[in-house]
Amino acid sequence: MKGSQLLKGVVCPTGEMPATDFFHEASSYGFYPGRDQLHSMDSQARELELEAFQKHVSERFQDLAAAQADELLSVAWVRRLLDIFLCCLEEFKMILFNNKGNLNKPPMDRYVSDFLERSVKALDVCNAIRDGIEQMKQWQKLLEIIICALDNTQRSFGEGQFRRVKKALVDLAIAMLEEKNSSSTVTQRNRSFGQQKETAKSFSQFRSRSWSLSRSWSAAKQLQAFSSGVVAPKSNEITSTNGLNVAVYTMNYLLLFVMWSLVAAIPCQDRGLVIHFYVSKQFQWAAPFVSLHDKIMEESKKRGRRNTCGLLKEIHGIEKCARNMNELTESIEFPLNEEKEMEVKQRVGELKAVYEEVKRGFDSLERHVLEVFRKIVRIRVEGLDTLGQRAITHD
Repeated sequence: MKGSQLLKGVVCPTGEMPATDFFHEASSYGFYPGRDQLHSMDSQARELELEAFQKHVSERFQDLAAAQADELLSVAWVRRLLDIFLCCLEEFKMILFNNKGNLNKPPMDRYVSDFLERSVKALDVCNAIRDGIEQMKQWQKLLEIIICALDNTQRSFGEGQFRRVKKALVDLAIAMLEEKNSSSTVTQRNRSFGQQKETAKSFSQFRSRSWSLSRSWSAAKQLQAFSSGVVAPKSNEITSTNGLNVAVYTMNYLLLFVMWSLVAAIPCQDRGLVIHFYVSKQFQWAAPFVSLHDKIMEESKKRGRRNTCGLLKEIHGIEKCARNMNELTESIEFPLNEEKEMEVKQRVGELKAVYEEVKRGFDSLERHVLEVFRKIVRIRVEGLDTLGQRAITHD
């Protein structure tokens, strides 16, 4: 006997109509959505979710693009960029979760698989950037040596102090020069967000590279390979995926832009900023992305920044203070007169300000990059699990 016949004439203990009959009656009178209506509601909810994602990406990057010229490419600005990326990644993750049933259907399976493969390239970039931050921390230690040698108001400056300062300045110049020339050779790679202490005579040996990065690994080539495969979805595929592939395309582009910005700002192996960067104006977020790309490229072409190892504002501050201090030490004659002592104290004050800024900034920046690394790993693992499970079910 069918279930509907068994329930016919049966009254619930509460006196209400059985659920099966209620749903049937309600849907026939339009009180409860039938299968077609439920499908329509799901489509509307998906459409609203996808539109909200596009809008949020656009609004967040418009705010980022509105930063003042002296804020662009500072540690605070890069942290903001990474925070925005993490927010967008979390929202994208929810879209995938809410549409699991569609991820293993063509062409969505290809779009998701391509995104997960690109995420591996992003992890390599994160490792290279983490190494660059570690190298900048070595510069920070040299600044500390200079400050400790000269930041003494209790006694007059002596020749021994300036010998230590000159040595630290030479070491700093060598370290920053080695970072500029790091595109061709790398001595060691053995870190992927781990902890390890090293001692070395050459500053290039302070590097702790990831096992996943070969000696021939190039940030420039990685970004070029990344960008070459990011293509706007075709209209027929947008229709067949109900717009889900647009969200994947948006996330791909966002991932590319964030990794490109990190390479632009922070020292890493074989930096290069020339990539295929084109996005159709039909996307809400296109304008702020293009605006930021143009601003960063303009910054890279400025005099004094063309051959730098990184466009981060704090790196420019270190270079400027080191140059001023070096010029001062070259003009020193002993004993120092009162005017020269005042100049030394002024330069030390400037150096202390830069030192405090980078001390706070580099640690927090490293934590942000680590968080990005972890979240990319997580969404990749979950994405692969979902595709695998769906493939087994489909078979």
